[in-house]
Amino acid sequence: MFMHNKKLMYTVRVSEPNPVLASLMLEQFGGPQGELAAAMRYFTQGLADEDPGRKDLLIDIATEELSHLEIIGSIVAMLTKGAKGKLAEGAESTADLYANITQGSGSHTLSLLYGGGPALVNSAGQLWTGGYIDSIGEPTADLRSNVAAEARAKIIYERLINVTDDPGVKDALGFLMTREIAHQKSFEKALYAIDNNFPPGKLPGKPEYTDKYYNTSQGEGDMRGPWNQGAQWEFVDVKMGDAPVNGGDGNPTVKLAASELAAVNAVAARTMSKPDSDPLTGADLGAGPGAGKTKSTT
Repeated sequence: MFMHNKKLMYTVRVSEPNPVLASLMLEQFGGPQGELAAAMRYFTQGLADEDPGRKDLLIDIATEELSHLEIIGSIVAMLTKGAKGKLAEGAESTADLYANITQGSGSHTLSLLYGGGPALVNSAGQLWTGGYIDSIGEPTADLRSNVAAEARAKIIYERLINVTDDPGVKDALGFLMTREIAHQKSFEKALYAIDNNFPPGKLPGKPEYTDKYYNTSQGEGDMRGPWNQGAQWEFVDVKMGDAPVNGGDGNPTVKLAASELAAVNAVAARTMSKPDSDPLTGADLGAGPGAGKTKSTT
């Protein structure tokens, strides 16, 4: 059961309308790192989680994210309030009104398509999509993803803080940014409250490969660090022409029935290229190298 308190979770005071800033704020309304995506990610995870503690955590944070969505939406609505009224009532000359709603970014789209209200799009006008939700149904994987999602959202809030001088907006964004930090802490604590949290899932890795670091990109810039050296690692330089790590010749094989093999061979014979041929093509007639040169067809 959901109930709504008409008071915002955090009091917001916007100094003056700014349609361009409103368009940027949409990144946290309908963007991939935004509050709706976060709410849906944690809400759906919480519904499926069998652990009562994690379920409670996920639903609590999902509900808080909806309150953050309300804060961002309210900021967008206040930042566009002046343009919204002028656009609806034709209160300015055509030239002045046009200049007001096309100051930059997607402010004109926000004004014309959505009447100045918050829209479920990102700052570039891309529609919100459920594809932003990357849950996979394994708590040890989803909690790691949640920590990363909160980190990305914090960075977006930092960038939004850097593009506005409005003290009230900065204050509200600072609150939202700080809550991302708190959520990261909660998710990380929940992750490490699971004894067997690494590697994610049930199956262990193959021991002969788990501790190997394959240096497959070699040359200037090669570096060593805790990610590829120390007691946990065996460092392996992979050279051109090396055999596959599991032996063999590196060629894929499949066993086919006689009828399947005959069909495959028939297709290969019918579609075989002739490397010694040099047919006249459109490239020879003016579309590429050699254009304009006469070519013998005999």
